Amino acid sequence: MHQLLLATRNSHKSREFAEILGAGFEVRDLADAAELPPVEETGLTFGANAILKAVEASKHFSGLVVADDSGLEVDALDGAPGIYSARYAGPLATDEANVAKLLSALAECGPGRRSARFRCSLALAQAGEILGTFDGVVEGMSVEAPRGGAGFGYDPVFQPLGFTQTFGEIPSAEKNQISHRARAIQALRNRLFDKS
Repeated sequence: MHQLLLATRNSHKSREFAEILGAGFEVRDLADAAELPPVEETGLTFGANAILKAVEASKHFSGLVVADDSGLEVDALDGAPGIYSARYAGPLATDEANVAKLLSALAECGPGRRSARFRCSLALAQAGEILGTFDGVVEGMSVEAPRGGAGFGYDPVFQPLGFTQTFGEIPSAEKNQISHRARAIQALRNRLFDKS
């Protein structure tokens, strides 16, 4: 059994990781590590932020540590919210506030100008050293109003290419096969099994 520490306090993300990785993995997160301060995400890319978080967490825990940085890039907004996805509406923003700000920014955009993508970068670290990075992207579009109560973050306003449903409407088992995070995690899984 592979044991991984996920460098997050986001329970939605932890659950998604565990579901995607499956039975061969035990996934823990930072929920029980309140003494560790959050890592300031000063990187200019998703990959740089994932590396910052993975390296810092791996200095405090033995074993393999994985950090994720991910978000939504909307072409009509020049790639925003991008690396600021989690704090698009402010440092303590809720998912609802972020979605509301996004929809307000896109209010004047017609359907033909709403192309977007979800991007995920993962960093694998141990004892303060990076062992690898893994990326996943899924193309789609931002819809005009939230649809569906599944998922989290921008899921209710993102419709992947080839689908008529948003990530908020697609059952999690199906989303976990096609999402940006699923693609990055699959690359991570391949690396871990190659090393075993």
